[in-house]
Amino acid sequence: MRLLIPREITPLETRVALVPETVAKLAKSGFEVIVESGAGTAASFPDEQYQQAGATVAAGLRDAYARAELVVKVREPIANPALGAHEADLVPDGATLIAFLGRDRQSDAVTRLAARRVTAFSMEMIPRTSRAQKMDALSSMASIAGYKSALIAANALPKYFPLLMTAAGTIPPARAFILGAGVAGLQAIATCRRLGAQVEAFDVRPAVKEEVQSLGATFIGLELLTGEGVGEGGYAKELSADHQQKERDLIAARLEKTDVCITTANIPGKRAPLLLTTAMVERMRPGSVIIDLAAESGGNCELTRAGEVVDHRGVRIHGILNLPAQMPYHASQLYSRNVQALLQLMTKDGTLALDWEDDIIRDTCIHRPAAGAAVEAGRAS
Repeated sequence: MRLLIPREITPLETRVALVPETVAKLAKSGFEVIVESGAGTAASFPDEQYQQAGATVAAGLRDAYARAELVVKVREPIANPALGAHEADLVPDGATLIAFLGRDRQSDAVTRLAARRVTAFSMEMIPRTSRAQKMDALSSMASIAGYKSALIAANALPKYFPLLMTAAGTIPPARAFILGAGVAGLQAIATCRRLGAQVEAFDVRPAVKEEVQSLGATFIGLELLTGEGVGEGGYAKELSADHQQKERDLIAARLEKTDVCITTANIPGKRAPLLLTTAMVERMRPGSVIIDLAAESGGNCELTRAGEVVDHRGVRIHGILNLPAQMPYHASQLYSRNVQALLQLMTKDGTLALDWEDDIIRDTCIHRPAAGAAVEAGRAS
């Protein structure tokens, strides 16, 4: 089976779908791997490494697409100005594509792929089960985002993070408050702790309390742990209006003493919950920093602007997008391993062997051709 790794053309995207380490394993298992020239350059994987791994480096993208039976990307297909064509329209009729395609079966990319009878798998829809853990690209990227968010916060804060005892006196540690203790939140907690900050964290899910405490952070809000916020697959779910107000009251009381607030709350398929209002931000001390990891889905802070840094009365709110692309080497490596694990399930001896009774294959598929039309093939997990 001929597998194509195109160069990502989404603005500011630096990751590559498969790295040489994974390509070498796929080549040994029977795949013919084609890599667009320069696909891994931004992630520090030059063409020569792909060639050494057994891949063919292609200079002409149209020809490479025309030969592909399986296309693996990081981001969803978009219009390619250089070719005057949409990436989805370049995928051969009846081929298979794997990428972060979201959960919307009616999106432009998925609609275009459906028109070409492409079997499309969305990495966002990997089920959150123990069996699928090694394929869970969302968790891989969230871990990187949590780590990087703490570093950005430390860089932006006009204070030391750690406790320091100097000849000029003692410097107290910075106080960090992490909202949401999923993969990103836990990594943010761990990184802030390593940097020396005093860390508090809040989450609506009772099960994460011990994880937060095991990292040396203080769990806030035990009185609000009712289990109401736990959704399918362990994700957070939308809370009642009364519970949301109690949550905001608790958060507001902590923010007055907080130097750094990192928000990570997301609900799959919905707008991110609003946790920080303008009034709450105005109670924070000047120089404080907010890193909103939910900026892409609307933001946890009322003042967040996606892709921008907003200064509101001396408090800086960072609406950073696509943090994993700021660490493309390891982000690509982890994503590549996630995809490889999925391919091991989907293929045998280098050819597709899709078992639609398998819950991972079924649930991850966002479009499966059936008489030229889309059919339901899975659920958003």
